[in-house]
Amino acid sequence: MKQIILPNLKPDKVMEIVREMRKGGMIQGKDFDFKYCPVQYNNDGWEQISTQHTVFTFYTEKYATWFSIKWS
Repeated sequence: MKQIILPNLKPDKVMEIVREMRKGGMIQGKDFDFKYCPVQYNNDGWEQISTQHTVFTFYTEKYATWFSIKWS
């Protein structure tokens, strides 16, 4: 299992990537999974504690390598 993090992608771009992966024959839940993480702020809402990013998890090394070359 390998995780690749793509920073600063909006949800529409993430879904575009996911659709392309599915169209290419990859199966979500078997070949890959992903998690979109929006910007997070502290309790007062002024200090950013994490940036938006998406974590892609790959269960097969060849797909992780392909993804890294294409999207990273």
